[in-house]
Amino acid sequence: MAQPNQLDPPSSGAGDNNEGGEEQSAAALQSPASERHSLEKSQSSTGSLSLNGSVFEQILENDRGYANESYFMPCDEKEQTRLAIIHQCFTSVLSGQLSFQNIPRSAKRILDVGTGIGDWAIAVAERFPTAEVTATDITCFQPTDVPPNVFFEIDDAREEWTYTEPFDFIHLRGLSGAFSDWAAVYKEAHKHLLANGILEVADFGNITTTEPIVDSYLSIYNGACLSAAEKSGVTLGLDHMKKALLESVGFSIAKTRTLDIPLGTWSNDPRKKLAGKMALIAALEGLEAMSLRLLTRHMDWKAEDVRDLCDKVQEELMRPGVRPMISCQFTVARKLMI
Repeated sequence: MAQPNQLDPPSSGAGDNNEGGEEQSAAALQSPASERHSLEKSQSSTGSLSLNGSVFEQILENDRGYANESYFMPCDEKEQTRLAIIHQCFTSVLSGQLSFQNIPRSAKRILDVGTGIGDWAIAVAERFPTAEVTATDITCFQPTDVPPNVFFEIDDAREEWTYTEPFDFIHLRGLSGAFSDWAAVYKEAHKHLLANGILEVADFGNITTTEPIVDSYLSIYNGACLSAAEKSGVTLGLDHMKKALLESVGFSIAKTRTLDIPLGTWSNDPRKKLAGKMALIAALEGLEAMSLRLLTRHMDWKAEDVRDLCDKVQEELMRPGVRPMISCQFTVARKLMI
């Protein structure tokens, strides 16, 4: 059967699921923090998440749960599991460290923007018990059994930040496509850092393969998501980490690094095999998470067509001889002393 080579919604059809190779249940790689989650999900016409008796409405759309009407990534249990795997993947890439730039031992205040399930914030709080760690997100699905020095807050980083005390270290990870105006977010980060304070941004790029696949489903997927994101007013990829953008709001770039992570265990480097195995699971789970709302809302695709394409991309990436990979970039910026 001929493969489609355009961005229009594909015809409905059952995608082939690959049950062998590296694909496996994501639940097997949940982090300790995610296992401590005491979040309870209740179903209603909209759905809800509850934490300590407080109810946070969850928008149910195409069998996925979302925090609001605008952000395209889900926040349901399936996504929480994926975020736990991503945290493990970053930790593996960083050889057990929690950040690319060493956090000063003297740090008193640390901020994690877009904390997700809170794994990074919890780990940092445990490693820096004398520091106050603030972790924010637009919804609340973080655990309750946490170190006493970590504080979770519901906050939208697109709005004005209202902190009264500056931070030593601000961390943003996995937020590609979250903001339409990254310069505004970086301005707030710059404003709320101490002089000589550090901003670290980390993110993944798009999935690619070492050898191009002609008329691949992956290229259709990437192209469709990029087009849908543009229609929605955001950009995917790593453009938000460009040196010029950060420097335009007053930051000085301390260092930047891009790593190519093999998806799966095809690399001969033993260190990359573990990270690659986790990254593959997260990437396969993330295909639907990233595309479902973008393509149904902004490209007029049907949900079943999106899922069918995701199935075809998964099958394609798992074929023998195909070597998928993804780029992981770290950018460290510093607020100059006046």
